[in-house]
Amino acid sequence: MHERLATAPAGETVSTPGLAGKSAIVTGSTSGIGLGIAEALARAGVNVRLNGFGNDVEVEATRVRLETAFAVDVAYSGADMSVPDEVAGMVEDAHRHFGAVDVLVNNAGIQHVEAIETFPVAKWDAVIAIDLSAAFHAMRAAVAGMKARGWGRIINVASAHGLVASPFKSAYVAAKHGMLGLTKTVALETAEHGITVNAICPGYVLTPLVEKQIPETARARGISEEEVIRDVLLHAQPTRKFVTTEQIGALAVFLCSDAAASITGAALPVEGGWTAQ
Repeated sequence: MHERLATAPAGETVSTPGLAGKSAIVTGSTSGIGLGIAEALARAGVNVRLNGFGNDVEVEATRVRLETAFAVDVAYSGADMSVPDEVAGMVEDAHRHFGAVDVLVNNAGIQHVEAIETFPVAKWDAVIAIDLSAAFHAMRAAVAGMKARGWGRIINVASAHGLVASPFKSAYVAAKHGMLGLTKTVALETAEHGITVNAICPGYVLTPLVEKQIPETARARGISEEEVIRDVLLHAQPTRKFVTTEQIGALAVFLCSDAAASITGAALPVEGGWTAQ
């Protein structure tokens, strides 16, 4: 049977061979890229634990929508990714709930845009904690179970900023470069245990995080928001198009499939040619 990506219309489950019935945690999945990945995994037949902040009513509506649409078990954790014990507890709770954590997607992230000389120390600490350290704590808690079962998939959502830099984003760029080093290290440690560890490096995706950056970048550079979109964000992407959450979700499902079993320690750019320049 050939592997195929989960690309069915919304509400239709496409069971991906080897994935149906497995269980995943996707951090930062109440909106944006994380929600796109969670939905793609659910469509492929994977049980999913959502995580992130948001309005309780809206989060519950999202959970019920995914569970109903794709006939999988969808749970939610409000664990704070800046608190190591809560990160580890989220993994332990998911293991108790599902019986296993087969797939771990470290996607939670925040951003702050400011010149280095005025960059708030508290913002630096928060970005490093959520964008980098949380992934370490989650992997530390999840890898032993994956080794015991002889199978696991870890996907770290890095960024094109894990491969190149932009001004005024010192914490974010540092965290995402660190994420790639962490990805490679854990990939080597787990290579003989049926576990793959890879990083997806998106360019600009029109998510709430990116939308928030637009006025911040406009202030930092002294230009209009329209100029930020045209001359800063999409200027970096030769396609001049935002990456979509659906594209990131489809790649995540592929990386979880048996067809991707020999891909590990990789940083996969999805950025419209940005880092080819």
